[in-house]
Amino acid sequence: MTRCLGCWIAAVVLWIAFAPAAGAETLAATVEQWGLLGSWAVDCAARPDRNKGSLLTYEIRKDGRVMYRRDFGEAKDENEVVSATVDAEGLLNVMVYFPSLHQTREFGLLLAKDGSLSAIYNRSERGVYTIRDGKYVATGAPTPAQQRCD
Repeated sequence: MTRCLGCWIAAVVLWIAFAPAAGAETLAATVEQWGLLGSWAVDCAARPDRNKGSLLTYEIRKDGRVMYRRDFGEAKDENEVVSATVDAEGLLNVMVYFPSLHQTREFGLLLAKDGSLSAIYNRSERGVYTIRDGKYVATGAPTPAQQRCD
């Protein structure tokens, strides 16, 4: 199983490295049209803090890559969005490669009519969920709505 997982990760990394520019434009257009670009937080006035809330930013680079930056206050990282699709219900399914974690995660985001953003699911490439059906798996608490901060 570990061998298969390693092959899958290698395939994702190669796909990222050799994805054609047209694919990047499609990805950028998807996240832009859906309304994901910009910075998001549960409380935009609060300083980023791992325990009290982070600032999450999605941006399109000049080279067309879509990047996902996380600011936890004491720690920050930047990761590449490798795919994004919108399903029939309007859920944005995003796949992000996290080099520091050596894994790809997939999460589903829903944009409410009031403009807030909610995480509906978050899972590893192994299918292990941290968020499922809009609730944290560990606690059962609903995920908080995020507001656009810019």
